[in-house]
Amino acid sequence: MTKNIFISIVFLFVTQWMTAQTGEIRGTIIEKSTGEPMPGATVFIEALNAGTISDLDGNYSLKAAPGTYTVRISFVSFNTIDLTDVRVEAGKSLEANAAMEEAATGIEEVVITAVRRMNTEVSMIASLRTANVVMSGVSSQQISRTQDRDASEVIRRVPGISIIDNRFIIARGLSQRYNNVWVNNNAVPSSEADSRAFSFDMIPSAQIENMMIVKSPAPELPADFTGGFVKITTKSIPDENSLQVSYGVNINTETHFRDFKYAKGSATDFLGFDNGFRGLRSVVPDKLNKGDDQLVTDVTANGFNNDWLIRSRKPIVDHRFSMMLNRFAQLKNGGQVGVVAALNYSYSYNNIQDMINARFTDYSKEHDIPQYDYKYQDDLYTITAKTGGMLNLIWRPSGNHRLELRNIVNQQGRDRYTYRDGYKYASALYEHQKEEYLYNSRSTYAGQLGGFHNFSQVQSMDWTAGYAYANRNQPDRRIIEYEKRGEEFEFDDTKRQFTCLNEHTYSAGVNYSIVFPFGTLKAGGYAEHRTRDYNTRYFTYIINDENLPADFRHRNVATEMLLPEYMAANKFFVSDATDITNNYKGENLLASGYAVFNIPFGKFNVYAGARYEYNLMQVTAFRGVTTVVHDYPSSDIFPSVNATYNISKTNLLRVAYGKSINRPEFRELSRSAYYDFEMFSFVRGNDKLQPAYVQNFDLRYEIYPASGEMISFALFYKKFTNPVEWTFRDSGGTYTYTFENAERADNFGAELDMKKSLDFIGLPDFSLSFNGALVRSEVKFSEESLDHDRPMQGQSPYIVNTGLFYQRDKISAGLMYNIIGKRIVGVGRSYNSQGQSIDNSMPDMFEMPRHAIDFSFSYRFSERVELNAGVRDILGSPFVYKQFPEFSNGDGKIHKREQTTKKYKPGQNFSVTVRLNL
Repeated sequence: MTKNIFISIVFLFVTQWMTAQTGEIRGTIIEKSTGEPMPGATVFIEALNAGTISDLDGNYSLKAAPGTYTVRISFVSFNTIDLTDVRVEAGKSLEANAAMEEAATGIEEVVITAVRRMNTEVSMIASLRTANVVMSGVSSQQISRTQDRDASEVIRRVPGISIIDNRFIIARGLSQRYNNVWVNNNAVPSSEADSRAFSFDMIPSAQIENMMIVKSPAPELPADFTGGFVKITTKSIPDENSLQVSYGVNINTETHFRDFKYAKGSATDFLGFDNGFRGLRSVVPDKLNKGDDQLVTDVTANGFNNDWLIRSRKPIVDHRFSMMLNRFAQLKNGGQVGVVAALNYSYSYNNIQDMINARFTDYSKEHDIPQYDYKYQDDLYTITAKTGGMLNLIWRPSGNHRLELRNIVNQQGRDRYTYRDGYKYASALYEHQKEEYLYNSRSTYAGQLGGFHNFSQVQSMDWTAGYAYANRNQPDRRIIEYEKRGEEFEFDDTKRQFTCLNEHTYSAGVNYSIVFPFGTLKAGGYAEHRTRDYNTRYFTYIINDENLPADFRHRNVATEMLLPEYMAANKFFVSDATDITNNYKGENLLASGYAVFNIPFGKFNVYAGARYEYNLMQVTAFRGVTTVVHDYPSSDIFPSVNATYNISKTNLLRVAYGKSINRPEFRELSRSAYYDFEMFSFVRGNDKLQPAYVQNFDLRYEIYPASGEMISFALFYKKFTNPVEWTFRDSGGTYTYTFENAERADNFGAELDMKKSLDFIGLPDFSLSFNGALVRSEVKFSEESLDHDRPMQGQSPYIVNTGLFYQRDKISAGLMYNIIGKRIVGVGRSYNSQGQSIDNSMPDMFEMPRHAIDFSFSYRFSERVELNAGVRDILGSPFVYKQFPEFSNGDGKIHKREQTTKKYKPGQNFSVTVRLNL
């Protein structure tokens, strides 16, 4: 409560301080040939990074600090107008009108805009207003207000979207498997080995021009999405030449200036990848023959990095650096050429101390206390390095043609050391101490060549050809386990694992549009080919007690056991435990075509069509010396219709229906197993999975009160057949998580989105952003299944994101709030077999709601220098995960309890960034 009051006082103090006078530019924009007003024209001042759009009568109004500016006015297919030397004076209003001409090929020294850019809030809202589908979006202007560091933090500002594991999206209560992601209009591969998921933390926010989230199916989009189809567009052709450089630091209250433990890494860890230091040495054969003593000794002593020593340091700050180069040239024939190049880098620490990490068995109703399978306390120390680059080349030879070559590459390395202390109970009590050394590197590249062509006033075409690559490398994951026997802990197990995933995606698509007197026909095709290769190596350590000191098992592995004098085939040595069944290969071919009509009927507009998709997935599994190839073909037609009724100039109603599919992924269809240290469990695929089919219904009412403002209210319903869900198998206390098809599921909810200036209450420099969602879902399983009917995993019953923003002269500030309702992050089981009762059921695990408040502030000293500061997660509320077991008593009543499975404090983050515009 004290923190809330303090932040409120600070925010009010800052806003009261912002009292400098501003001026105003206003005017009317008309079409020169007809004299008619032009609604939706973009008015933008690059020097202020501020803009607006003209209203339905062609009028616009834009506040600005005193100074002299160039005002750029643009509209699709019209010549852009630059009003130069526009002088703004404090407290005065300047009128600047414009008459726009249609673009014509061959006119020299004329800037021609072929598409509307969506990098400002006003242009984004204008695009949402005229869209044929139900969608939401975030512009780079809104991103700059929030201090969001990457795409995962940006996208959670969208209605109905939440983030899980700090990088995967939940859209309308649907987990990452039900969502699809394209970057610059092309597919990107999954960045994860164990799930179909795009890791949004891989893309820095500085590279993003806008993010669009389509929520209703449309024929031109792939049918394999149900929650949201996310389209990320990176920076496009610049308006002027510039070089932008920024450097920032961050401090976390739970991490910095405290002891931080880490293991020795490679010389390139700071760039986000291992240079081979953790890799297998050349002496390690493809298969280690345990009968060859000399080879076993050589591999044990020289085949790996044998430095297991844990060091300690005190981190001072996290670092962030970015640089963006914009180059723009006007061609003599009226064309344009532009280059956008960017480099991003960050290096950060994260320390989680005393994290509760537990798993429970049946609740003890006799003593009314929880009973533990596992009860641990974890300390986690994580270092993350990210390096990213972007190079976009855009050529517009004329107003009718545009070619773009876009490239984005990102590299991330995450080094984590975990120390665990506690016990497990399996028929008896076993006290444990464990350590995990885990390094993950992820590489992603996406490149696209695209063309946009207007052949005439009624015919246009666009096309793309793309390649994307993803790599996930996990070299030398090491786990040490000690168990207490008698009064002392002794060696129980030590293992090391090497895994590597490579995925390549090739794609191409074309869209053609032609306008008829009765409407517009759009048709096209898309093809995609993906390949994946997943390989593992696994080793364990064996002790030969006869040739080692009597106290050897009671020694520390890192400092007293892995010594040169003990690493030999007859002493302490490695054994090759690689299981080839954990390796797999995947190949997927998707071919599709579509046709859609956009037909206006007075105030009605109907956008209806169908998409055909043929998909063939092949998964190659290894069973000893046998190779097994499984084919999973499907061929479907996906109809959809999006209808709009324009009630008035500022009000419209949307209705949408579409059929979609959710196909299993490579990992889910393989029998590969992976041990998850955090969940104490294995994860394994299921080669019997079937695709899920979904019927999607949307209803949305939209209001556009003024330029740059919108209010929308939406209802949605989704009906699933054969949805793919997580489940687990219990083998005497050892869990194996896997996937299975439920019978059906229902998902429905409501969303509210609002962006509104507060000038109607006398606060013209303030704006309010609010979006919230209420979501319900239920998964139905067959009577034979041990799984119980429940909400879908990851679905929150409510989501709230809101922000209060201030913008005046050189100062801007924002106060943002977020909360999500409790959601299932770990599925339970219902034991309904003979002789079992509710007392034996395993309850679901929920992530509990937590309040998050962020504050951002920026001050522009000049056109070249800007200071940004912020506090993230001001309240520092702990993350808490709980189960709610039930049991029956002798009186026939059902009693409910709660038990905490995981809990940790994230700390508050304080950041300062300096931006230079050179």
